[in-house]
Amino acid sequence: MQTQTVSIDDTRHHGARHAAQAMRAIVWRELLKFSRQYGRLISALVRPLLWLAVFAAGFRNVFGVAIVEPYDTYIPYDLYIAPGLVGMVLLFNGMQSSLAMVYDREMGLMRLLLTAPLPRAWILLSKLTATAVLSLAQAAAFVIVAALLGTALPVFGAQTPMVLLAAVCAALMLGSLGLLLSVHIRQLENFAGTMNFVIFPMYFLSTALYPLWKLEESGADWVYRVAQVNPFTHAVEWMRFALYGKDAGISPYVVVGTLVVCFTLASWGYDPQRGFGALTKRGGPA
Repeated sequence: MQTQTVSIDDTRHHGARHAAQAMRAIVWRELLKFSRQYGRLISALVRPLLWLAVFAAGFRNVFGVAIVEPYDTYIPYDLYIAPGLVGMVLLFNGMQSSLAMVYDREMGLMRLLLTAPLPRAWILLSKLTATAVLSLAQAAAFVIVAALLGTALPVFGAQTPMVLLAAVCAALMLGSLGLLLSVHIRQLENFAGTMNFVIFPMYFLSTALYPLWKLEESGADWVYRVAQVNPFTHAVEWMRFALYGKDAGISPYVVVGTLVVCFTLASWGYDPQRGFGALTKRGGPA
């Protein structure tokens, strides 16, 4: 009996070590691939920096943000939209990951990976972890460059653990959304449509560029309602409130809930008996 118990414990230990090695290998592969794609980092930074250096500068004295939570005083517009621009970096990289998933699927790499002797959900979680690591690295680079341009976010202090938690959960949520979209994007050519119908509505119908009270005050009622239920709004608000050590209300629950739902649906979609396996019948890779 003791020998059998030891054998079971050894098997579990070996399985856990094998799973950890697989996750490390997948994350490391994505990091190495990213390190050779210099244009990807540059494009990830240029987009939000243009908003910060051009758009925010033009509206710095035109669009004032009143004293509302989480702020204790009036703030310039560039400081207000900076958390939303961090969210933009996370959002676009999360969607970029779905493009990479579709590419790997067309090349046959994803199908090969999914045949590994590991739970399918663990493999997808490893891909999601790699996406989140890359997203956070790009977001950190943006925060540093923004600070050099004069827009310094209060990242360091007693609120730092809260900021990190909000950023990690936001990156995982948006990465899981990209993972879910990759189930339904059949070809690389369809990715442009996803950009138009998913990314931009999520970004513009949120509080990334303007607070909710501004939307309600302007009479844009339907935009106000959509922004309230937009999970990207809650990701941005969680990070915004975390930067000032304030309670973000229901935003953390919305972000984590969306993360769980999207990842669960993506895992279901990549099940060969339901979603991903049927791709060969629809012209996917053999």
